[in-house]
Amino acid sequence: MELERLVVVWCPELQQEGARGEEARRFVQVVARAGELCPWAHPVRLGVCALPARGPARFFGGEEMVVSRLVAAVGEDAHVGVADGLFAAVLAARSRLIVPAGDVRQFLAPWSVATLARPELAVTLQRLGVTTLGQFAALPSPHVSDRFGADAAACHKVARGATGELAGFRDRSIERRLRVARGEDPDLGAEPPPYQPGFFGGASAADIRAALSFTRVQERLGVEAVLLGRVQGGRDPAEQAALVPWGSPESSTAGGGAAPWPGRLPPPSPTHVLVVPRRAEVVDEAGRALGVSGRGLLTGEPARLSVEGGAWQPITWWAGPWPVTERWWSVRRRRARVQVVTADGVARLLCTERAQWWIEALYD
Repeated sequence: MELERLVVVWCPELQQEGARGEEARRFVQVVARAGELCPWAHPVRLGVCALPARGPARFFGGEEMVVSRLVAAVGEDAHVGVADGLFAAVLAARSRLIVPAGDVRQFLAPWSVATLARPELAVTLQRLGVTTLGQFAALPSPHVSDRFGADAAACHKVARGATGELAGFRDRSIERRLRVARGEDPDLGAEPPPYQPGFFGGASAADIRAALSFTRVQERLGVEAVLLGRVQGGRDPAEQAALVPWGSPESSTAGGGAAPWPGRLPPPSPTHVLVVPRRAEVVDEAGRALGVSGRGLLTGEPARLSVEGGAWQPITWWAGPWPVTERWWSVRRRRARVQVVTADGVARLLCTERAQWWIEALYD
């Protein structure tokens, strides 16, 4: 599963709350200032907040600009980093680094196994001569599970970059603690069991029982053992849905799906987004290959479609194109999408880029 790319703000002086609660009040300001730059900034635990990297990076012109703006905005002694997955992003923030996408395993390799926050596991591994996450990741997965148990196996996945978050790292009471720090919740009583509203039509006893079950599954198998679908912003159909761990702040937000996205397809959305797009050819009545001009117009009227070199099918209806130009600050990327229906009744979403057509999704 592809890890979500995150920006993390890490404030070392605010990790522990003192008797007067000053650290929590200061952290409230950190989260608020980060939220002014990105409305999807969420506290993870005291002194740590995270936000998705993709949208802000596009808006501000790259991850470097996002980091520099956050450092200037949040104040405190804030460290900011970017990486794939929450665990690596926190370590990147501690080091004030931007870890290139896809390099999470190499980045984690030299870190000590103690960073997993599993003291007994760390001591056992160190006695066996396994002192770094790279050495731990190199162990065969079945051996780790058999020798050390399910939680160690979940940690092993994190060390390998297969999953991005350690179970138990998120403080489920942080939102309430920050509400108290803001003076919005004077009730300092016991925290009720966490639940995700709306599982069975609203908050109820069934919701709480489900929440307890999900929590136990995450404790045994890792935080990413229970995932929820989240709608988020984006132009591509594949970008507009993401799986996030149950109980995380992202699982209860829409993620900016209503924000303006020039070039985004109009509703309805495709019902089946292909994981791997399929090659296609589109021609007009004369058999000439179609493309999209620099003005965002088709060079002809779509007449026939061939999928991966298969038989040609007549196109009975089409709409578009919807052109998209991205990354104007670096390498310009131009794409355009067209909806077509062929004589066999199949509705498809086509995308063209660099004179090549692809089938991205299907409609029911």
